Amino acid sequence: MKRLGLYAPLALHVLPTLAIGYGFMLLGSPIASVNQYTIGFAVAVSGFIPSYSADVRLARGTPSYA
Repeated sequence: MKRLGLYAPLALHVLPTLAIGYGFMLLGSPIASVNQYTIGFAVAVSGFIPSYSADVRLARGTPSYA
């Protein structure tokens, strides 16, 4: 349970970003389909996940191979 608490800020950032991005911004735009822009947005947002995970491991002092 402790570990889930560490990743709550990540979920509270990524989930609303995806919901706003795909639910409001991209639906009303002329690029509302699966294309290079929507894929790029998904890749950019998913890029937060490994960097946040690495930061949590660094802060906890856990080696990356564990």
